[in-house]
Amino acid sequence: MTAPALDTSPDLTQPVHDLAVEVGRRIAPTWPLDQFIAVNPWWEMRDRPYADVAAQVALLGHANGHMPRSWFRERYGQSIQTQHLSAALAGQDEVTEQRALDWLNGADTLPSWQNFSDQLDSSRDLTRHVSWHDEVVQQISQFCANFYAAGTPMPTDQALPLYEAWLDTVRHDRGIEIMMGERGLHRQFAALPDSAGELLAIAVAELAIDAPTPQADYFHALLLDINGWASWVSYQRWQSQLNGGSDDSLPDLLAIRLAWELALWRHVHATSPDEAATQRRAWREQLARLPEFLDAYRSATQVAMVWQRAAEIAYQSGLHHALRQTPAAPSNDGERPALQAVFCIDVRSEVYRRALEAQDPSIQTLGFAGFFGLPIDYQQSGTEYRRSQMPGLIQPTLSVREAVSDADDRAAQHNRRARWSALSKKAPAAFGYVESVGLSYAFKLLREAVAGSPPRHPVNTCCSSKDSFVVESTDGPLDAHAQAELVSGVLGAMTLTQTFAPVVMVVGHGSSTRNNPHAAGLDCGACCGQTGEINVRVLAQVLNDAQVRYALAETHGITIPSDTHFVPALHDTTTDDIHCLTELPQGTDTITRWLNSASAQTRQERARKLGITESSVEKAIRSRSRDWSQTRPEWGLANNAAFIVAPRSRCKDIDLEGRSFLHDYQWQEDEKAGYPVLELIMTAPMVVTNWINTQYNLSVTDNTLYGCGNKVLHNVVGGNLGVFEGNAGDLRIGLSMQSIHNGERWMHDPLRLSVYIAAPAEAIAYIAARHDVVRQLIDNDWLYLFRLDDDPTVIERFYKGQWSAVADGDNP
Repeated sequence: MTAPALDTSPDLTQPVHDLAVEVGRRIAPTWPLDQFIAVNPWWEMRDRPYADVAAQVALLGHANGHMPRSWFRERYGQSIQTQHLSAALAGQDEVTEQRALDWLNGADTLPSWQNFSDQLDSSRDLTRHVSWHDEVVQQISQFCANFYAAGTPMPTDQALPLYEAWLDTVRHDRGIEIMMGERGLHRQFAALPDSAGELLAIAVAELAIDAPTPQADYFHALLLDINGWASWVSYQRWQSQLNGGSDDSLPDLLAIRLAWELALWRHVHATSPDEAATQRRAWREQLARLPEFLDAYRSATQVAMVWQRAAEIAYQSGLHHALRQTPAAPSNDGERPALQAVFCIDVRSEVYRRALEAQDPSIQTLGFAGFFGLPIDYQQSGTEYRRSQMPGLIQPTLSVREAVSDADDRAAQHNRRARWSALSKKAPAAFGYVESVGLSYAFKLLREAVAGSPPRHPVNTCCSSKDSFVVESTDGPLDAHAQAELVSGVLGAMTLTQTFAPVVMVVGHGSSTRNNPHAAGLDCGACCGQTGEINVRVLAQVLNDAQVRYALAETHGITIPSDTHFVPALHDTTTDDIHCLTELPQGTDTITRWLNSASAQTRQERARKLGITESSVEKAIRSRSRDWSQTRPEWGLANNAAFIVAPRSRCKDIDLEGRSFLHDYQWQEDEKAGYPVLELIMTAPMVVTNWINTQYNLSVTDNTLYGCGNKVLHNVVGGNLGVFEGNAGDLRIGLSMQSIHNGERWMHDPLRLSVYIAAPAEAIAYIAARHDVVRQLIDNDWLYLFRLDDDPTVIERFYKGQWSAVADGDNP
């Protein structure tokens, strides 16, 4: 079949290209494995109600944004009571109680959108032939893996744009035609337009998609077909924008997927006119019914979201009851604590903080974002290697490096360790690595596999406890006054400006696991998948500096006693050990005993969730962290559900079960400056916790599209781009099944985040109105925002610009 001559002038191609750019913005980024962070997969659609996004993605991508009926049915009458359902039904007229109850025992009869390749599969004997859908995804995925894998030679010029590089590759590949048993298919690839813009315009014209709305939905459906690679390309765009650029290859990726549709459309018309006529009628009928399909999905989603909200209200009711209890005044009120420990807001820290506080009334713990307010990247001395030590949402503005005199020797050590570490992690090179290093390494592997040894971070272990750091901007190293300016804001946001204990620990966190491509996801999820080690080392160094302390007192009114010593530490969330990264001051043996006892208590609590029944919990947990075959070394942030921004006293006596992020905050200290700390919390940590919460939720509700499947089958792609499940299919994103399911039940209940802030109503409302992102998250039902009043019995919800009281035992 000869393609008809079509007008591809800029006046026609530009609108379609612009639409492709717009649709590409619906895809959220995914970070590489060595920087793995939790991401809300629907982040770029936050300007729309959660239920509408769930309905659209369910139609176009066959994705589930909520749990199945059976999950809610099992909980109704148990955790979800009648009053919770009634509260969820209040304030809306679309769903009645009877309709909600009928839904529990009903069945889905919704229409299904099919891309053209899927439509062809519906009339194809898939017992004898390969599915077009599977082949298209496989071919695109393998091409993208080669294109983006660092150091992998391409059969085409890497300088070519994504679409043109793919076109050059596919035009030389006759194997596809042979594999699919479709003679003449290669001619359709040869006839494809040479540019992505032309392809987009010609394809929508030939497939008769003549209106922007169905074009946009069709484009979205095609990208959801290859959502993993679309997310990776979105990450490339995200990084470009952070660096002030505008690179965006998502229209090219969309053009590749659409080119397959056009090639198959033309191939059917060229080889089977009768089938082509049938397929054309079915295609046009489906396009015409697209609005009807979407309405059906919206209607069905409304009922499901009533039950989703009922489950969330059930959780909130219990937490509200606990928060309403009058908090006990700290027993050491007015006294200097013996120990202060500042932890990350991570839900795993909540368990440890509770255990540490239980050791003695003179212990005070605080919660603060895990990058400890330092906008830094880290550069190893003598090398070009750099990595961000802060949330992926923003770019670092400062750099740190070790201040060492033997830079050449240190550089050689760093490079040697990095090379061997990288080589040893490549699965295809594993045996070659042993052969190259020698038989001694084979014995080392065997010893570690059997006896186990603590895993070592390939970058952080380049630092020693004696290293000092240089903090610098583009203008050079920061002097004492500039460093004081930096940490004054950090101390203010920590609510640590007036009383300082003799020992103040700043505790980052990381994990210790073996044979785990997603290990970075168990480290600090905010800090580009890094541990907090560098951050706490730098912060402690700056705060222990006498000149910085002098500048803090002179310029910022923060006086740190001369006997106060800041100690950097790392919380190993897999073993629940606290590792002090510098020595504790002399005479603090009691602190060591407190830490050891708190670690043991925390391990006992976590052991129940891990299903550990051995008499020696400590031995069993350490063994898990060193076991190369262990697929569930820890549960990470599973079952997170709340974020509490308040003084620790508001929830110190509550067992939050490791489900709540905790950020200390005193609004009275923030008020005089116009609430800058509150604004920072609502625009940064609150966003990060939404990302974490939504990633866990969608990895549970739809692990096929938004999770990465069975980790036992994972193969790492391109060194660190991501993983395949097996050796085929799309790039997998999100969490593995083993991270959220214990083999018998889900370990994470997918509940949208409930945020509680102890601050004046007008301050919260003002900040929400100033920031579109914050307002969208609240008003479009991506999270709940509650206010904790100074009167502990008063809890209010903020929604669509209005405050409403939460009655005792109920929710609005």
